[in-house]
Parts: sequence; C-alpha cells; structure tokens
Amino acid sequence: MAATIHPLNTEADRLLFAYWVPNVSGGLVISKVPQRTNWDLESNIRYAKAAEAAGIEYGLTQIRFLASYGASQQHESVSFSQAILSGTTSIKIIAAVLPGIWSPTVAAKQLASIDNYSNGRIAVNVVSGWFKGEFTSVGEWWLDHAERYRRSHEFIRCLKGIWTAPDDSGFTFSGDFYRFTNYNLSPKPVQKPHPEIFQGGNSDDARNNGAEVSEWYFMNGNDLEGFRTQIEDVKARAEKFGRTVKFAVNGFVIVRDSEEEAIQVLREIQGKADKEAVEAFRDAVQTAGASTANKTGMWANSSLDDLVQYNDGFKTKLFGTKEQVAERIVLLKSLGVDLVLTAFLHYEEEIEQFGKDVLPLVRQYEKEGRGKDAAFEIERTGHIYNK
Repeated sequence: MAATIHPLNTEADRLLFAYWVPNVSGGLVISKVPQRTNWDLESNIRYAKAAEAAGIEYGLTQIRFLASYGASQQHESVSFSQAILSGTTSIKIIAAVLPGIWSPTVAAKQLASIDNYSNGRIAVNVVSGWFKGEFTSVGEWWLDHAERYRRSHEFIRCLKGIWTAPDDSGFTFSGDFYRFTNYNLSPKPVQKPHPEIFQGGNSDDARNNGAEVSEWYFMNGNDLEGFRTQIEDVKARAEKFGRTVKFAVNGFVIVRDSEEEAIQVLREIQGKADKEAVEAFRDAVQTAGASTANKTGMWANSSLDDLVQYNDGFKTKLFGTKEQVAERIVLLKSLGVDLVLTAFLHYEEEIEQFGKDVLPLVRQYEKEGRGKDAAFEIERTGHIYNK
C-alpha cells in the first residue's frame, strides 16, 4: 500500500527534511539544560508520528554501543528503526550501521527484510567510526582513518552488490575486508535498485566515498564558505565517476517569537554544557579529525561551544523567528543542499511546531522561486553566518 503524500510535499524539486531520532539518552545536546526529550520507544513513536504529520519525510537513528559523552543509555539503531517503522505509515527511517561491528552480510539481510516489512521505508547511514572505544571494547581492530573509510567503501559496494545481484548468479566479490562467492539474497529489497545509502564526513577519504559509492553525503554544520567548498568538491569528484550525489546538512533548530529569545535559549544550552563530557568528546573527535591526511576531518575546527551539539548543528544557525529560520533554510537549498537534518531541544512540542510554523513558510518561499539563486539568498540572509 503506497504511503499518503503529505500536502506540503507534492513538488518534485522540494527541499527534504529529516530529524535526528533520539534513541540515546541525553537528547541532541551535551548539556544539563532541562529537555522535554525522551529516548524510549513509546516517546519515539510519538515523535515519528508528529514528524509525519509535520511533513518531515525522514528520521535518522543514532549509532552508539557504549555509554559516552552524556549518552548513558542507547537503543540499537537497526532494531529501533524497525520498531518505529512498525508504528508509522509514511516516514522513512535511516538506520545507522558501523562497519567492523556489522558485516555487510548481516546488514544487507536485516535491511532487505525491514524494507519488505515496511513497504520500502528503510535507508542506511554507513558510519565509518570515530569512537575508538566502541571497537576495542568488543575486540574489533581500530583501523586508522583512511583504512576505516576504505572498509566503508567496500561495505557499501557489497550492500549494493548483494541487493542487486541477479538471482541466477548471485554476488561475488573479492576485497581486502569482505569476500563473497555466488551469494544470493532473497527476498531482495522492495526499493529499486536498493535502499538509499547515506554517509558523512569531511575528509578526502569521506569525500571520495561520497563521490564513488554513496547516494547521500551528510555534512556537519558549517559556515557558508565551508558548505560551498564541500558541495562543489564532492560534486566535482562524483562527475569523474559519472555520478551525482545529494547533500544533507545537520542543523539544530530553535524557533522562538524573537531572535533574541532564540539566542538566549542557545546561550543557556551552551552555558549549562556538561563540560567534562564535551571536553572528552572533543578529545575523541578532534583526534580523529586531525588524523586525516590534510587535517580536515569532521570536528577538526570545532570550538567547545560548537561541540555541545554533536554534529556542529549550532553552526548552521537555524535559530530565530519562524521567518528567519525558513529564510536560512532556503539559503541552504540555494547552495546545493537537498535535505536538512533537524534536531530540537524539546522534541515533545518542537517537531510539531516546526511543521506548523516553519515548513509551510519554506514551501511558500519555494513556490515563489526562492532557494535557486545563491547570490540573492546570501545577500538577504548570509550576514548571519558572519556573526
């Protein structure tokens, strides 16, 4: 049975929206600020239904295996994604998997089955890994940065190959990390040619993977020049392989009646940061970023205040009035962003608020032709990224 199309999502060239699924405790900020956000399944099904009603088309589950950096409890991402899908009707859930802990055999089988259960509503985010303890504590090798991404490259190739191999010959592959001989998966996924594959990163290794094998490239929050450089670079790399890549960006959303009120909320989140946890997180991720060949890995240039939100979501500056946030979102679209990944302080009410106040404005601006001329949007709104 086909999912009902939300009335805000009828145009083919629309900007897409996703939300971080809070399947780990502590919300989406490493802060002691009070949050109306819960990590249990019952709450998360409620959030997913609110997202569907709002017109948000994707949710992204988080991958954590250890208590760390303000997240003392974690539900496993793939099974949690399946549970959310069973309680919803239209939203697509992006399940995070971690090569090294997952094998492509298990991931391909899990996700193909879930795709059948949900009538084509599962996707996958292949996370190469930045947290050494998640590997070493369970006896997995901790590879250096380039090797982790090379493993992810093979992992993605194997997922695609398993999902699309002809039934009469199966999938055969001989790599440095994975090998298959005439492996035939049945049933295949409902989605053709296969479920969407997301990955993130900022390094050359990540950009190469995005260009060569992924459909979607996740970006942390950044400034305008950072977004433009990254998008242009990955696009150019993809063109060499005859491919196109879609871009998603992380942004923490604070919508209030005035910009001053929104900034006050931001300052409270940062002012009440769990400093010990943020500093430990910074040590882990900036070591990972600095280990890249050109020192441009994710978080390599993030401040302590930036890292209070795990993926630099404050840098995207989606805080202010509903009009200001909608304007900044269409600016992102004009830069080449195809999907905005949102997070909120109070999931209980702010997902619904975003759908009621911000998303209709974005669609109105799109109908007016906004989001296509980067120079125009930067002149209107770009000054915010210089503050």
